[in-house]
Amino acid sequence: MSAAPPVVKDPPGGRKAVAVWSIGVAVYFVAVIFRTSLGVAGLDAADRFHVNASALATFSLLQLLVYAGMQIPVGLMVDRLGTKKVLTLGAVLFTAGQLGFALSPSYGMALAARALLGCGDAMTFISVLRLGTRWFPARQGPVMAQLAGLVGMAGNLVSTLVLAPVLHGVGWMPAFAGSAVAGLIVLVPLTLFLRDHPEGHEPAAPVASVASGGGGFVRRQIADSWREPGTRLGLWVHFTTQFPAMVFLLLWGMPFLVEAQGLSRTTAGGLMTLVVASNMAFGLVYGQIVGRRQSSRIPLALGTVGLTAVLWGSVLLYPGDRAPMALLIALCVVLGTCGPASMIGFDFARPANPAERQGTASGITNMGGFLASMTTLLAVGVLLDATGDNYRIAFSSIFALELLGTAQILRLRGRALARERTRQSAAVPARRLPESPATAPA
Repeated sequence: MSAAPPVVKDPPGGRKAVAVWSIGVAVYFVAVIFRTSLGVAGLDAADRFHVNASALATFSLLQLLVYAGMQIPVGLMVDRLGTKKVLTLGAVLFTAGQLGFALSPSYGMALAARALLGCGDAMTFISVLRLGTRWFPARQGPVMAQLAGLVGMAGNLVSTLVLAPVLHGVGWMPAFAGSAVAGLIVLVPLTLFLRDHPEGHEPAAPVASVASGGGGFVRRQIADSWREPGTRLGLWVHFTTQFPAMVFLLLWGMPFLVEAQGLSRTTAGGLMTLVVASNMAFGLVYGQIVGRRQSSRIPLALGTVGLTAVLWGSVLLYPGDRAPMALLIALCVVLGTCGPASMIGFDFARPANPAERQGTASGITNMGGFLASMTTLLAVGVLLDATGDNYRIAFSSIFALELLGTAQILRLRGRALARERTRQSAAVPARRLPESPATAPA
């Protein structure tokens, strides 16, 4: 195996880079609105389709199953076809899925619509990460990734603050069909103005090998990416950190706060909004910390996991039927750190792989959190049905997955960091000045 030559000339960044990147992020923003729309409509969906907790969980489970299953294929597509084609296809699919969900007369058709939405959604985030690496200098990678995640959480905020009241004001079909218009809107600048890379920074030789590699290339891309300890560590960091907040926001947060904690929908919506606001605030902080001190990645990730477990345990084990509001607020603030912490996974996969494998490696990493979320969504639904809606038992499944992920992070961190140091010492000397952390953006 011969390694690709190191990149000598970083992309320039600047205003044009921000403009192009913003188009891609706008597509991701809309995808997140559609992805999380069920989180504020879970109880409405249960009434509309006459389903129990397990069947309700299947909506999000199938959506995440498709999303997770598409990550490696999408990474390969991005490496092969480029960002614009993949993002355009994704926008068409998730818009069709959201519209189909609005018009579905039955549970089965609604499931198919969520699967289509998940397929399109799967094509957005990896594409946006690829735009960041193609248009901005490498030193800005952690910050641009966190900013992309922050904009995605803003989409979650729109679901909570806008879609929820619209849904309860005008009804199911107008709310979901109306939101699908946003997908059509972002398609216009995407098709007209987005470019895969700056002029003069075209991908090197890997493009030719991609075009002619066939099945052997696909297997080689996946195998070479997986062989890197940094890719595997990135997957487990993403797996362990993302899912507690994802499960809460995507489906079970609203039922837990309303049914188990006795809050009104308005108050519950406010707490879910707090998770999103906390995520956006911590996203900026985590991005700056990691951009300046790479050694902070493991402590930040494990610290987030530990704090999340402590807060969930405090809420679930609190004496009596309901936890005090102060504790619920603390839980929601801490859940806001899960998204920024999950982005650290990409900061392990990125330096472990050359440019022509970035899409594939990002796809492998991105599978982690969604596999964990999918598993927990199903486990909570099944346990709720089995225990007569005992949320304390149902949410205990969170701790099992956190324990598994933490063990894997501790197992892989030494090898991944040693391999990373070896690659840096071999390839970085000429780039030491441009990579000074003092130049990281504010």
